[in-house]
Amino acid sequence: MDDANAPVTWVDPQVDGLERELAAAEAALLDAEVDVISLRVELDNLAIEHHRRLGPLYERLDELEALVAEAQAARSGDAEDIRRAVAARARVDPMPDLDDLMDALSGDGTGPGIPEPPAEEPRRVKPSEEARRLYRELARRAHPDLAQDADEKERRGEFIARVNAAYAAGDIAALMELDAQWASGDGAPPPEQRDFDRVGWLRSRLTLLTERREQLVTEWNALLESPMGQLLALAPDGDAVALLEHLGDSLLERIEAEEVRLQTLLP
Repeated sequence: MDDANAPVTWVDPQVDGLERELAAAEAALLDAEVDVISLRVELDNLAIEHHRRLGPLYERLDELEALVAEAQAARSGDAEDIRRAVAARARVDPMPDLDDLMDALSGDGTGPGIPEPPAEEPRRVKPSEEARRLYRELARRAHPDLAQDADEKERRGEFIARVNAAYAAGDIAALMELDAQWASGDGAPPPEQRDFDRVGWLRSRLTLLTERREQLVTEWNALLESPMGQLLALAPDGDAVALLEHLGDSLLERIEAEEVRLQTLLP
């Protein structure tokens, strides 16, 4: 039954409107944060796989092109051919820490032949949907930008750093464990006292979150314009692994063509 004597709570329409705007800004900020982190993880993993799969092939191709140019220069003695040979040799710049990787990819490690495709399970470039779901949920609950107290922001920052590391590794078990830790109450924020102008606080908070989201949009665009971002944009249906495999096949064809060409130039 209705209580006719229940007190009526007056809601300031200005405060109510600002709180709705703030809630929307917080949701938009978290979405942008998750998108940027996810893209950064994907591009970092793509760079690792690009280096692992294609680095030895590019190195071998550079070496063959230098050998072909040198053989052509030795045969002709032409000054322009010699210049090309010198320039081609200067481009041969072995990638760092690839000796062991070259041995592993070439099978027996006895020579600089065409590297064989890696036998191990390829790295997942894009985190799984389950990992992304867990990460998004944790970010929504524990993100430092959702706290105002300095100590609470620091504690959340340390927690989210662990979440980011687990997400970058695609470690679903670690994400589930972190989710359980937060749900257990370890991450429950302390009650906040706001004995100040509510309208002024809401406006300043809204401005802060809006500026942070604009920074994330700038970061997102910079990631897309990076070399790995432009490479990812070429991936059919976003399948970066398929793109790397296609590039690897193209490099192998070029390597084989250069080896044939070299044989025709050798005495």
